[in-house]
Amino acid sequence: MQKLLTLLLGCLCSTLSLHAQGYQITVSFRNLPSGTLYLGHYMGKTTYVMDSAKINDQGTAVLQGKEALPGGIYLIVLPGKQKYFEILLDKKQQFSIQADTADLLANTVFTGSPDNAMFSDYNKFILQNSRELQAKASAARTAADSAALRPLSDAFGKQLQDYRANVISKHPASLLAAIFKAMREPQIPPVPRRADGTADSTYPYFYYKGHYWDDVDLGDGRLVRTPILEARLDRYFKQLVAPVPDSVILEADKIVAKTRKDKESFKFVVWWLTHTYETSPVMGMDAVFVHLVEKYYVTGEAFWLSDELRDKIISRAYTIAPNLIGQQAAPLELKDTSARKTSLYDIKSKYTVIVFWDPTCGHCVTEVPKLDSAWKASWKDKGVTMLGVRTDGTREEWTKFIRDNKMTGWVHAWDPEYKTNYRKFYDVYATPVVYLLDERKKILAKRLGVSQLDDFLKRETGGDKRKQ
Repeated sequence: MQKLLTLLLGCLCSTLSLHAQGYQITVSFRNLPSGTLYLGHYMGKTTYVMDSAKINDQGTAVLQGKEALPGGIYLIVLPGKQKYFEILLDKKQQFSIQADTADLLANTVFTGSPDNAMFSDYNKFILQNSRELQAKASAARTAADSAALRPLSDAFGKQLQDYRANVISKHPASLLAAIFKAMREPQIPPVPRRADGTADSTYPYFYYKGHYWDDVDLGDGRLVRTPILEARLDRYFKQLVAPVPDSVILEADKIVAKTRKDKESFKFVVWWLTHTYETSPVMGMDAVFVHLVEKYYVTGEAFWLSDELRDKIISRAYTIAPNLIGQQAAPLELKDTSARKTSLYDIKSKYTVIVFWDPTCGHCVTEVPKLDSAWKASWKDKGVTMLGVRTDGTREEWTKFIRDNKMTGWVHAWDPEYKTNYRKFYDVYATPVVYLLDERKKILAKRLGVSQLDDFLKRETGGDKRKQ
């Protein structure tokens, strides 16, 4: 049985005040006479515990609240939080469950909940067929035995699709139908032929991408409390959208526009996109984060956030905005190791690598000499100038490190009075931080390690050394 991940509820998981009859779920167990029963729910792919009730001497617990809960897949979590089973909550939220811990899927019975009776039948259908297939797979001894399983597996897949299609047809407004529709994949038709008889190899991709959301109602807030919506978002943006900020921004705004008729969907999708692109490991995707903040947070549409938290997110975006890829680098008026004035824009070079570093920083002690070695071995011949900006540490520590590591040829400088505000304009709150600029001082790359920067420069220069 899967282990349930229990997390603290955050502001994203606040439920709507529906002011209906509330919910009352009576759960009786045949062989569980004590302990605490929990009610959990999905928020995307993550699960949260939101309510609990004591199991009495008769093995019964009542989970109840005065306000109805938003529709979705919920979880009945057994004492110890090691076992659970899923239930559906939608319009009818007063019902009872008879469960047997010996087999929660096969022996659970719902009374007063047609949605869950239908859901239980579906789970039992899957359980029975999968057990049969597993038994035959375990008995397979030869390649021929394994090959004989393929038609059985395909037949079960067809039965499963037919089962779901039947639910969608007979109960189109049900939560289960919405879930089954959201799970459907676009069926790609035969690839059309061009006039010369050749097939268009891009057709399957564009057809699949163009019809990816056909059966997903992005305005159905019930899907937020299932793992399906987040999984589809994740696959769409990872596999079908080009990892280029302009492409991602275009697709993100299209998706958000489809959620606007439901506050829960709008909230979740905007949050998911914001979180995904704030934390993206792909260089340049912070431009998507800045766009989302400017469009949905600065305008006050992020209604679920406190003023304090919204202001923090906006402040973070405004810190990143000046140092996005393609932006003109902020001026740096500095002093070198001899206290002479020097400036970023005085450096005339095809490329400039700025390294913000601290001689007392453990990571800098390792990485900065590597940067120097790579520069001397290759980058210098490509027209790269190194600008090292000291952020912390004493003058003695700084100059000693430079001498000890023979870092000659760099422009070594610092901002003793912090007039340039480089921490804000270059987002320097940990070190080392590395930027690559072109000869006009536009940002080409940032926050790359030595090997990544080396690869980037090889691509940028075509792999050829710059002739002096």
